[in-house]
Amino acid sequence: MAETKKLSIIAFSGDFDKLTAVFTLATGAAAVGYEVNLFFTFWGLDAIKIKQGRSFVGGNWLTKIFGFMMGGLHVTPTSRFNFCGAGPKIFRSLMRKNNVATLEELVEAAKVLGINFYACEMAMHVLGLKKEDFIPEVKDVLGVASFLKIADGGQTLFI
Repeated sequence: MAETKKLSIIAFSGDFDKLTAVFTLATGAAAVGYEVNLFFTFWGLDAIKIKQGRSFVGGNWLTKIFGFMMGGLHVTPTSRFNFCGAGPKIFRSLMRKNNVATLEELVEAAKVLGINFYACEMAMHVLGLKKEDFIPEVKDVLGVASFLKIADGGQTLFI
């Protein structure tokens, strides 16, 4: 009996280019039969927010400021050469021009491919977020130990 191939990715960054790498690796692996688990923590949680755009979400004034700074996929900056917010627009344009899936298209493909999305419980507490703040595809809110149990037996990447 063949063993299931498994890839688990810890998405820590909320940067456009790093999230693009997360979803490119995830969708590529899922397309060739891997079980894929994505664990979103801290700024990576921005990729799975249900409310796009800048909004004051969170429990108190400080977490609401963090919520405002985390504006979702459409306003996520690039890690380098952000050019006052123009960087992601430039990349999206280049991606379309070269027939490469955009970040938003990769996220949609991940949903269709049945990739498992998990949110980090500890980071959610720190940032004042609730499960309702995330897309319905988030399978569960987990602590580190639970995620490690799910990831066991496969490769794990930290991006």
